[in-house]
Amino acid sequence: MTDDLDPRIARLPRCDVGGLPFTVVPLSEAVDLVVDLGRRPAANGIAVHFGNAYGVALADTDAAYRRVLQRADLLASDGMPVVWAGRRLHPSLSDRWTRVYGPDVMTGVLARSRADGPRHYLVGGSPETLLRLRRQIGERWPDANVVGAESPPFRPETAAERAERDRRVVDAGATLVWVGLGTPKQDHEVRRLADQLPVTALAVGAAFDFIAGTVRQAPPWAQRSGLEWAFRWAVEPRRLTRRYLWGNPRFVWAVARQARSDRD
Repeated sequence: MTDDLDPRIARLPRCDVGGLPFTVVPLSEAVDLVVDLGRRPAANGIAVHFGNAYGVALADTDAAYRRVLQRADLLASDGMPVVWAGRRLHPSLSDRWTRVYGPDVMTGVLARSRADGPRHYLVGGSPETLLRLRRQIGERWPDANVVGAESPPFRPETAAERAERDRRVVDAGATLVWVGLGTPKQDHEVRRLADQLPVTALAVGAAFDFIAGTVRQAPPWAQRSGLEWAFRWAVEPRRLTRRYLWGNPRFVWAVARQARSDRD
């Protein structure tokens, strides 16, 4: 979190879940906020992250990643387990603590976009996914102004390559930069962008694939019941096995440790 946090974000309560400072805001208000940030950009960059059980687990064991999320300008509750834990740990805010899912925020903001703003820039995915994503955005939200899109190489980027992309983002006049590079890479990139550029950068995970239609999204009942992880595991077992077999128990451990500490 920056020292001069934008007042539109600073007014929102922040509460600890598993060692991370989650921002408590209903989904509809989160969408309104991002639209406003895209139409009336802040003087400084803003980093928006979407934290789920795996993110809490990873931050519990990776100090560098934990520092990134602890510096988040806004860390939304991306998964239902985080929402349930937050409501249990902080009951006074339970009525306002809802799931703020990255793909839902992205689609909600695109639906509210107009030709005069926000100005969207897409970073992540394969060239084929980006092509399908831009086509879907054009068909579903024709008024959304996508001013740039690029697929970073599947290798560590050089400082010169990052600087060139930053220049393209600025030259395009982007106000919202959507980053879909996977956890934790996307969160590090969002923090870097916010530190370097006057944009709102958002780490939205699988939103690119879901909107593009390259990966099946869990049905609403699975999302509401907290079983989205099981659906996604069934769809992508090779990629997600470690995330769930290791991440879910580690998340429970981090939250239980916090609950014991709060009681002491």
